[in-house]
Amino acid sequence: MSLEKFHGIIPAFYACYDDEGNISEERTKQLCDYLYEKKVKGVYVGGSSGECIYQNLEERKATLSYVAERLKGKMTLIAHVGAPSTRDSIELAKHAETLGYDALSAIPPIYFKFSDSAVYKYWTSIIEATSLDFIIYNIPQTTGYTLSPSMFAKLLENKKVIGVKNSSMPTMDIERFKRVGGDDVIVFNGPDEQYVAGRIMGADGGIGGTYGAMPELFLQADTFIKQGKFEEARSIQSDITEIIVALCSQQGSMYAVIKEILNRRGVNIGTVREPLEHITSDDSAPIDNIMAMIDQTIERHCK
Repeated sequence: MSLEKFHGIIPAFYACYDDEGNISEERTKQLCDYLYEKKVKGVYVGGSSGECIYQNLEERKATLSYVAERLKGKMTLIAHVGAPSTRDSIELAKHAETLGYDALSAIPPIYFKFSDSAVYKYWTSIIEATSLDFIIYNIPQTTGYTLSPSMFAKLLENKKVIGVKNSSMPTMDIERFKRVGGDDVIVFNGPDEQYVAGRIMGADGGIGGTYGAMPELFLQADTFIKQGKFEEARSIQSDITEIIVALCSQQGSMYAVIKEILNRRGVNIGTVREPLEHITSDDSAPIDNIMAMIDQTIERHCK
């Protein structure tokens, strides 16, 4: 099976709410159109950027449906179906399969500290619930579970497991997972602030939460890497990281800031769901500055 459809820039899809804070079909499809026009490779729906842990099953299923209605057959669709219980994860997985998603993904189970055997059973139960390919999501800084190369190798014995979205901070992990899986496995870089480093260490593509705020920059970084222009890639990564630092330095959460940037660009997808913090009046001028940083970086690198 060719994994080419998973190579490239895949934004993590944002939760789209109406003015009352409910999932909005109209705004979800507006974000779909925006990302499609930017020519990214696909979307990763229902993960951290989708505020999945603050939504119920019906809300998550609705978002999966709206995205599929708009983008199925146009770009690669990956459904994140990780949930607090195995039963809910399986329900989401089966729903994504009926909608025609290309692959599933899931974080490990959260809250309690789980053994390797419990995590293995959780992921395997989701994998076996559908015929879809599966991408492990390794994000130890939020889940408390660190995927080891040996566990990855064990999971790869199931032919439906095609890769890992690696959001741990050490880029060495990307090299280790790629070494275990080889060319027949897809490894995604997770941390946006080290996209270029991750790619050079062996990642085949990236899935990221800030891609939607500046897709042009990540697409250009991908192009530089493919062209072997590593100095240019290093330079654009430095500028991207400065933008990410600014996105994370406001009173409002990073996602609230990104959503306000999109709103000011004509893509209104609402704000965030609490306990994520909304932007404040003090964030307004800095957001103008961040938008200028993005625009200037596009002008500098994307010619």
